Amino acid sequence: MAETKYGKYILSELRMPKIEAPWSPPNLGPAGGGRSGRVLYLDSSIVPGAYYMECVWVMPRPPVTTRKTGTEAHTHDYDEIIAFIGTNPEDPYDLGAEVELWLDDEKHIITRTSLVFIPAGLKHAPLYFLKVERPVFHFTTGPAKLYF
Repeated sequence: MAETKYGKYILSELRMPKIEAPWSPPNLGPAGGGRSGRVLYLDSSIVPGAYYMECVWVMPRPPVTTRKTGTEAHTHDYDEIIAFIGTNPEDPYDLGAEVELWLDDEKHIITRTSLVFIPAGLKHAPLYFLKVERPVFHFTTGPAKLYF
């Protein structure tokens, strides 16, 4: 963004986190060229004072039939919101995907556009995208300066 008084608060390109959380999926690189990956990432190490937010495109791919990879189980000392947004313009609530998300010891299968509130201290994940038929916009955010 242009060098102005408040331009520093506008991110228009991906800046990767300086430190990855230990439970983050391996090899989560930038999106582009039809690939899944991060679109934008923000925390206080990128913009001083900012809280954590991450935006990811999940692109269509064959269903998972063997080994699952995704976010590992963990907790935070802050609340978190996890979003799964479908891209069907005829039905924005049709996720076009099947996501497995664990909340403590409960397995949930998400097939509709959803926001999931995770209270501080609640163990959550693993999180797996089991089937992706159309692109899914996925984001997470929480009022913490870093994602830990």
